[in-house]
Amino acid sequence: MRSKRFQKLEGRPVNQETFIEPWPEAGLIPADSPLDPSPSLRIEAGEVVEMDGKSRGEFDLIDHFIVSHALNLEVAELAMETPSEQIARMLVDINVSRAEVLDLVSGCTPAKLVDIIRHMNVLEMMMGLAKMRARRTPANQAHVTNRKEHPALLAADAAEAALRGFAEIETTVGVARYAPLNALAILVGSQTGRGGVLTQCAVEEAVNLRLGFKGLTSYSETLSVYGTEKTFLDGDDTPWSKAFLAAAYASRGVKTRFTSGTGAAALMGHSEGKSMLYLEARCLLLTRGAGSQGTQNGSISCIALPVSLPAGVRAVLAENLLAMLLGLEVAAGNDALASHSEMRKSAKLMLQFIPGTDFITSGYGAIPRYDNMFGGGDFDVTELDDWYALQRDMQIDGGIHPVTEEQVLQTRERAVRAIQAVFNVLDFPPISEEEVQAAITAYSSEDMPDRNRVADIKAATNLLYGPITIVDVIAALHQAGYPDIAANVLEMQRQRVIGDYLQTSAVIDQEFKVLNALNDPNDYQGPGSGYRLSGERWEQLAGLPQAWDPRVFLKNTQKPQAKPWFEEIGPAKPGEQIEVLVAVGPAFGAQISQTINGLDHRQVLASILGGIHSQDVEARVVRVYHTSDCAFIGHAGAQLSGSGIAIGIQSKGTTIIHQQNLAPLDNLELFPQAPNLDLETYRQIGVNAALYAQAKPTVPVPVKIDNTARLRLIVQTTLLHLHETAQVKPDLAPVELRVELEEVKNEHQ
Repeated sequence: MRSKRFQKLEGRPVNQETFIEPWPEAGLIPADSPLDPSPSLRIEAGEVVEMDGKSRGEFDLIDHFIVSHALNLEVAELAMETPSEQIARMLVDINVSRAEVLDLVSGCTPAKLVDIIRHMNVLEMMMGLAKMRARRTPANQAHVTNRKEHPALLAADAAEAALRGFAEIETTVGVARYAPLNALAILVGSQTGRGGVLTQCAVEEAVNLRLGFKGLTSYSETLSVYGTEKTFLDGDDTPWSKAFLAAAYASRGVKTRFTSGTGAAALMGHSEGKSMLYLEARCLLLTRGAGSQGTQNGSISCIALPVSLPAGVRAVLAENLLAMLLGLEVAAGNDALASHSEMRKSAKLMLQFIPGTDFITSGYGAIPRYDNMFGGGDFDVTELDDWYALQRDMQIDGGIHPVTEEQVLQTRERAVRAIQAVFNVLDFPPISEEEVQAAITAYSSEDMPDRNRVADIKAATNLLYGPITIVDVIAALHQAGYPDIAANVLEMQRQRVIGDYLQTSAVIDQEFKVLNALNDPNDYQGPGSGYRLSGERWEQLAGLPQAWDPRVFLKNTQKPQAKPWFEEIGPAKPGEQIEVLVAVGPAFGAQISQTINGLDHRQVLASILGGIHSQDVEARVVRVYHTSDCAFIGHAGAQLSGSGIAIGIQSKGTTIIHQQNLAPLDNLELFPQAPNLDLETYRQIGVNAALYAQAKPTVPVPVKIDNTARLRLIVQTTLLHLHETAQVKPDLAPVELRVELEEVKNEHQ
């Protein structure tokens, strides 16, 4: 025997997930592993001789790097002596400044950092994020890739992403040798959408550096660090080599952030039995010690592993907070697909979306998931409108803003023609007019023609290893008639020389003003402080292109009639024969001329009267002025009906069959979902009312229930009802109407 409900539940998206019980020895535990060390620190003669239960002789390379480069020994003893719960309370205390917390936490060991988090629930950690974020103004990062590595589509998609407000755009490749052309395409595209967008191409470090040297990229986040020594020795250098690499990028004006995240060491088989959060604390101290201004963390590509475990999402939030406690810029994950469940995926997002992070996603898919070469994404181009609605709902800046279709098409075309011109001037394989037109309107790379991949790879190789530099690209843009795009690309090179955007948590706005933790510091300390969405920015986010003016809607419900079809002939009197009285609302056929689903009021009335007459029963029509409530309209009509039976109709189409001896809110039949009522249903309502009037057995009219109707149409319902209510005259009794419906009745019989 099976429960049908359980069978239904088994088919839910959330049950496509993997859920496992913790296994600490394998590192499959988000936090609080029994093998995690307790916090400790002992300093002798200015040298750390013990950290987190290990003597100096037991230190691995990560421990050595942390004590040498990541701990502030001037405050370390105070930090370690301060109860962890007290530091946790400081995080949520609006009277304690961010600077005070940063100073104290700079002396905390990995185990101490984790111990602080142990005292905090998810809400408290979100409060911590709001205060500890480095930059005051939130931002967002986009992924722009495609399966065909098509340069025209990359340029168009990058331009659209920049137009929508993404502060950074990241690409990668399926075939490594395409990297230079991909980097070039998103650079030109991004600077078409708006000046100041930072771009990167995520590839092998040596190639990545060369792209930076060529001027084709402006930031990098491919420097991965891990929480155990064996993971580093498994082919991924050392903390010292990572620090050297970060310095190499910085020497060429390329902004860098390291990448880490819960679950990486367990995934690679080297967790040493430690919890994911403890190992991430070690990674973050390495990041700080190496001099990187920030981190991409939030589990990133490992996200499916922590979320399979109890409190895994909490641990991901905790690692974001730990990074902020160390003064790092945070690109807060939310990029790799975390769940099949829309509810679960959105709930996870809210932990960073509501308090705000430096980059709420470390790669929102500004392309379809099909084309995301980073392995899919949590959110993609089909969910942009959802994101905008969330910003508008909560008055939160999620880092991007709505745009119109016309703006997008114009920007995409300009970007594609710019990259086409660059290819022509630099003698790269040409981009045809067919490719241009396809890229302007494309949804995905499936809409794009194939290119000569061999020729493109040859051009990419020449770009990477030949004499061409960004200066040639700027000259090509200027020569081809795109001086503004050329100026934007040139300004990005000037910004690299200036170096302001190498400061912690830097972004560049469209006026090329650098915002970072120095000139735009997070000053949140409770209500009324910190970043507040208001003014022009709020108007920009609130102004969804699909939002419509309610006043225009009301005008559209008042379609002019060719000639008047009703006449008031005096006060309505009680009937003396078997009849059905049809009572209409105060605006019916006058100030409002159609129902919520667009049915002309004459057609509706003709259908009802046709149903009544089909049962050889007489009908009268009256207008009720003293109320706009459907039940009371019907009740008023029933008091005047010779049979005691009446039909009440609101102008929006809601209908009731009422009986004289029933209470106003009781009825014979109610039809509350006006959007589901068609002319045949209205006719059957008339038939049933006539049967009730003759005291004949009557089967209720079948009604269709649509659970989405209220969600879709509640605003229209409200507007129509408000307009009808405005016509109410409380002291005016019902009046009889003479209606001219012969033509309509004949049309619809």
